[in-house]
Amino acid sequence: MPTESTRHRIGLVGAGITTSLSPALHSHEAAALGLAAYSYELIDLEARNVSVEKTGELVRAAVTGGFTGLNITHPCKQVVVDALDELSDNARLLGAVNTVVVDNGRLIGHNTDHSGFLAALQRGLPDATLDRVVLAGAGGAGSAVAYALAAAGTTDLRIADVDSERAADVCSRVASAFPDTRTTALAIGEIADNLATSDGVVNASPIGMVGHPGTPFDPAALHSGLWVADIVYRPMRTELLDAAIALGCKVLDGGQMLVAQASDTFTLLTGVEADTDRMRSHLSDMLSEMASA
Repeated sequence: MPTESTRHRIGLVGAGITTSLSPALHSHEAAALGLAAYSYELIDLEARNVSVEKTGELVRAAVTGGFTGLNITHPCKQVVVDALDELSDNARLLGAVNTVVVDNGRLIGHNTDHSGFLAALQRGLPDATLDRVVLAGAGGAGSAVAYALAAAGTTDLRIADVDSERAADVCSRVASAFPDTRTTALAIGEIADNLATSDGVVNASPIGMVGHPGTPFDPAALHSGLWVADIVYRPMRTELLDAAIALGCKVLDGGQMLVAQASDTFTLLTGVEADTDRMRSHLSDMLSEMASA
């Protein structure tokens, strides 16, 4: 059993992550729980001039160097899979990992993105109709969102990605796990036409985040009958959500998923249960301070 003095050295592996709020979010929760021997560090591929293809080597080197657990973010969630010793059922199904637990030297991959989005959806859009949904983005986060939507009851899921093979692969994985969910792979240019007959749309691509401005599809295709979710949390109000709010759509911002998956990840990496409400409050405080600054 972990104690307050148990050493936890956690790293976040990704590219262009210098503005990530995860270090502050996780460290604040550790302090609130009295975990004195806790640190959370960035392992930025860009800063280290390491290619994405070398993610697995970097992860193993980090563990050899003393890291006790890792978070994995864009664009490393899928490429890291082959470097691990074991995968949880969810990570295996999704083909993507956002958390690596070190257990007696073995690297075990987990995915809390799916549970994070599901919790966010249930909290932020509890009455949303989920039958027909369009998903933009089939990367590591996109596959997790697809799985969560199917688990929540979506029966017609249409997935678009710039990489058609990646979209088709996620469709296949979801259909295999959820036979009652019909999946269709779309080209990015087909999103707009499909929104006319959909209940909701989710952006699980990096488009809209800091450094990647814009929207994943033409926002003119939105209509007031849609609910709109975005997993981007920097900024919290993306261009896509701004357009949706202007039309009167119900929306779900990326902060909801960030906190839910962060809480699950924190518990996995430390063995200590995180307080999700406290983490959500802290995120809100951080964003308010950033906005005022």
